[in-house]
Amino acid sequence: MSSTPSAAEPPIVADIAGLRRQLVEWRRSGDRIAFVPTMGSLHDGHLALVAEARRRAERVVVSIFVNPLQFAAGEDFAAYPRSLEADRARLTPMGVDLLFAPSEAELYPSGREGLTQVIVPGLSGQLCGAWRDGHFEGVTTVVSLLFHIVQPDIAVFGEKDYQQLAIIRRMVNDLHFPVEVVGVPTAREASGLALSSRNAFLSAAQRGQASRIYRELQEAARALQAGRRDIARIEEQALQALKTAGLEPQFFEIRQPDLSAPDDATQQFVILTAARLGSTRLIDNLSVNCAKA
Repeated sequence: MSSTPSAAEPPIVADIAGLRRQLVEWRRSGDRIAFVPTMGSLHDGHLALVAEARRRAERVVVSIFVNPLQFAAGEDFAAYPRSLEADRARLTPMGVDLLFAPSEAELYPSGREGLTQVIVPGLSGQLCGAWRDGHFEGVTTVVSLLFHIVQPDIAVFGEKDYQQLAIIRRMVNDLHFPVEVVGVPTAREASGLALSSRNAFLSAAQRGQASRIYRELQEAARALQAGRRDIARIEEQALQALKTAGLEPQFFEIRQPDLSAPDDATQQFVILTAARLGSTRLIDNLSVNCAKA
């Protein structure tokens, strides 16, 4: 499907009209368009998303926009790392065709107050949503807006943000967006720590502490695969282990893949957790298949 990537720097387009002019040309040529929305500060996990997009389409668009709508009060919007030129350099060998980097005024010309919102009820209010008021409403609003602007055939997201991916898939289904949503497995450091732009805020010592998150996910997965179904006890043991390691866990929960509560017949699980370490909030998850071959 993909063409051979070039080593040219992707052009940066900041205005919607300019983006659409280019997209019209590609569509007239019959090119499929894959889209990777990001908030920048790109790492190898993002590049894995871009590589998947490159495999699936003739044209790849990456957006970089630090979306203020998805930061709750007191969160790190002002401090969130911004590095447009460094991000562009990282994308250069990936064969990205266009980098869309709009300003807030370009995307929200009437301002944030009173902005039309897209909300996915139910899924948005639990897990991370219970700790980050308005976060997923901000995500679905900006993603729906970007889908409308770019009109991609394919959109690629990371599975590290499992709940976000589930919410976006529900939104796409409910609103009949003609977009194929593709999830890419979580990229990790050698220690197991999930790659995240927020890892830049961690010291070397804190990175060691943070690696405990993935170990506890693995421990819970082993318990499930061994046949344990005392879900509340497994969750509590993991929470205590994270606290002992110096983290401040917000939740550690075992769910079914659709994020509903498991029952006695459940064989497919996803384990999700979020924890703070200093000023940094970290999330991770692990899918578990307990079905006998």
